[in-house]
Amino acid sequence: APGAPAAGGPSAARAAAVPETPDPDRTAEAARALFAAENATMGSNAVAFQGSATANGRGLLLGNPHYPWQGGRRFWQSQQTIPGELNVSGASLLGTVPVSIGFNDKVAWSHTVATGVPLSLHQLTLDPADPTAYLVDGRPERMTPRTVTVAVKDGAPVTRTQWWTRYGPVVSGLGPQLPLPWTATTAFALNDPNAANLRASDTALGFARSRSTQGLVDTLRRTQGLPWVNTIAADSSGHTLFTQAQLLPRITDELAQRCSTPLGRATYPASGVAVLDGARGDCALGSDPDAVQPGVFGPARMPVLRDAPYVENSNDSAWLANAERPVTGYERIFGTVGTPRSLRTRGAVEDVAAMAERGRLTVADLQRQQFADRAPAGDLAAADTARACAAALAADSDGPEVCRVLGAWDRTMDAGSRGALLFDRFWRRFTATTPQAEQWKVPFSAADPVRTPNTVNTDAPGFAKALKDAVAELRAAGIALDAPLGQHQFVVRNGVRVPVGGGTEALGVWNKTEPVWNPAGGGYTEVAHGTSHVQAVGWDGGRCPVARTLLTYSQSSNPLSPHYSDQTALYSGERWVTSRFCEKDILRSPELRIVVVRG
Repeated sequence: APGAPAAGGPSAARAAAVPETPDPDRTAEAARALFAAENATMGSNAVAFQGSATANGRGLLLGNPHYPWQGGRRFWQSQQTIPGELNVSGASLLGTVPVSIGFNDKVAWSHTVATGVPLSLHQLTLDPADPTAYLVDGRPERMTPRTVTVAVKDGAPVTRTQWWTRYGPVVSGLGPQLPLPWTATTAFALNDPNAANLRASDTALGFARSRSTQGLVDTLRRTQGLPWVNTIAADSSGHTLFTQAQLLPRITDELAQRCSTPLGRATYPASGVAVLDGARGDCALGSDPDAVQPGVFGPARMPVLRDAPYVENSNDSAWLANAERPVTGYERIFGTVGTPRSLRTRGAVEDVAAMAERGRLTVADLQRQQFADRAPAGDLAAADTARACAAALAADSDGPEVCRVLGAWDRTMDAGSRGALLFDRFWRRFTATTPQAEQWKVPFSAADPVRTPNTVNTDAPGFAKALKDAVAELRAAGIALDAPLGQHQFVVRNGVRVPVGGGTEALGVWNKTEPVWNPAGGGYTEVAHGTSHVQAVGWDGGRCPVARTLLTYSQSSNPLSPHYSDQTALYSGERWVTSRFCEKDILRSPELRIVVVRG
């Protein structure tokens, strides 16, 4: 929140330097880009299969969160047991105590980053006599100043004044891309219902104690503690669950239509960011009877799908959690309906729908899906690209080899795949420089959302250039066009290169890998984010769950630890850890150490 303009109004210079309100179209585009950028480094896949699709009538869950490999958002694995009270295994984000994504002997769950927008704005009409007062139904209300001082290491403390309104604090923007200037006539107040939401730990603990998917639903209704994720789950009785139980501002489409300012009429349809008229008292958010706090949606208004043969999410909206049973009827702030899906969503739905139709599924099928490394972009575009490359590279002596490598590529992003790196570098360039509407000849159809758009537009102006530039890039780095992917997509652990499979978001690969390109260092180096804590969980009728897990970047970030690279090596080799959940299995572990802590 900014400091206020001087009493009596902003200076003439400032008033002249900024428009009275932001341009609606530019702001809508900036809002869309802002939330796309926020989600680009956070993702996930998860699928749950109902008993009707499994070999033994019990549920199955594959959780594949995509998170940073470095920093404070790494996962930490643990099993937490209090005899007679709690027994749960899974992973938590560093600095948090309860298991966030995990399983017990009856139910397993995972989370994916959701499309709901957890904030809203009110556009304030300021009192002409005082820029720290605003009008509501024609009456002025004074803002409340709150002084905040933050200690600075090796420096003087920094003090700022926040100005609060009935709607929340005044803000000067949502990041540098989305400025919201405080002018002589207008300011913007931020409503963030999760600012006081400290219930996420209650939700996680409730999940850990649940005995079924119904127990998860009951926990979500009671705690309403999840700010930004979906929940996908399966249980030992064969039930499945998808729910977007996010704590979101209670922005109904009716309220947005009735109360949006001109700016809000552009931003809300485009991005789900509501900008309401703060000068009208009837534009308050209201309350749902089943909500735990005022101004948010209650559970009855949230998207949910239960007991479908499969439920899947890859960070698109709830609409295609199951392509045969689309989820509709939710408000725009939760996400869109009938809009294009990402290639990762399309590929995932194709894969899991085919798995459910085939049936007789086991945990081994989940393991195969995790490491299939199929590149949906390759299935859609590689053959046409190979056919078009002769014309695109007619003047290039490398043309015949490029066409041969692309034509022979197996369309996967396995570490040993030849041609994968060439297509990857080409596709990144093509999709980054060509508008989405120009990338395909067959446009998106809401009647066929999994298979459209399709047929790569080899006539697009950027197609030939992207191909030429990708070839030149690899040649300049001394990388063979048909080099195995893992020779140049790797991480380094204690001086040793560890090959890493998987692919970028643009390729649509389930096993998402987002490394940093360093041609001077031999190709891709340290993975920035991607597949992190993976769990494939089922039940065989006994007391112990059947679970296979992986923590891709390993448990420790200390190079001196034996657990600095052990699971990274397993991940590279597409191998898993067999979970020892029950006490009898833990006691059989040759690595078991018992440490008794006494006060």
